Amino acid sequence: MEHTDIFKQAMQELAAVRTIQDLHAFEARYLGRKGLITMGLKGLKKLPPDQRKQRAIELNGLRKELESAIPKREAEVIRRQAQAQAENEHFDISMPGITNRAGHAHPLTLVQQEIMDVFERMGFYVMDYPEAESDFFNFEALNIPKDHPARDMQDTFFLEDGNLLRTHTSAGQVRAMMELKPPFAAIFPGRVYRYEATDASHDHTFDQVEGLMLDHRISVANMLYYMQTLLEAVLKRSMTVRLRPGYFPFVEPGFELDIQCMVCGGKGCPVCKYSGWVELMPCGLVHPNVIRAGKLDPAQWQGWAFGLGMSRMVMMRYEIDDIRLLTGGDLRFIEQF
Repeated sequence: MEHTDIFKQAMQELAAVRTIQDLHAFEARYLGRKGLITMGLKGLKKLPPDQRKQRAIELNGLRKELESAIPKREAEVIRRQAQAQAENEHFDISMPGITNRAGHAHPLTLVQQEIMDVFERMGFYVMDYPEAESDFFNFEALNIPKDHPARDMQDTFFLEDGNLLRTHTSAGQVRAMMELKPPFAAIFPGRVYRYEATDASHDHTFDQVEGLMLDHRISVANMLYYMQTLLEAVLKRSMTVRLRPGYFPFVEPGFELDIQCMVCGGKGCPVCKYSGWVELMPCGLVHPNVIRAGKLDPAQWQGWAFGLGMSRMVMMRYEIDDIRLLTGGDLRFIEQF
């Protein structure tokens, strides 16, 4: 069919459209994946070389004309439908219209934005690293070689290409050391994955924020100052905390910072496993082997790091008693925030 014939046919069909559904069908017939114009362009290779250029110009010109004409016809169809509805003797003009419901930010998003804002105001970089990570950055560079028993602490989703879904945002530590010139301070918020069963306080997919600071002189007291600043800024209330020894291959010494459960007030509930305490922020001074993996000299540079479970922070902030509510997709839950 010649260009002029297609154009004449298309304009006649477009003028006959009376409903939005018919307009969508018209658009698919001419501009869809299997539409007349699309298939015509795909068939150019079958034409003799001396005809291809002219045919392509004609078809592309027709496509532009239809792309311009369709929105105009849509506006006209909507106007005619509204006018017909208004002229209906049974139409009640006092009835309220259909309102578009506003979206709601997820509580994880709200808390992550607050955490990022707190650290940015303290001079930290906010870095973003891949969720599909290499074994080197997720384990070996963090002082966890292949035969290290600490690998049993984190059940991992391995990928067919030999990589894995990161089990912690700590995987960004050595990446940051290679990318940023020390001294520096940075956080790495993001989603992590663990192959484990879910319960009121655990999930296979959750969010973390890793914090890292490197300088010539770093101490545990320095680390605690930043952690306390973060907790007070995000939780917006006074809380009882405790610091106890903890083992993590990439820090030495290592600690667990726990806060008194804000869901039950320390009395005991499924969230805190009836202990009254919630493990919130594993932390410690960066192990010299990790600094070496980042191509830096541990005799010159020291650092501290922490890993914050963002889901648990959200649960404490809003007193949510089940982590599965955060990823359940129930809009009634999300709308509360």
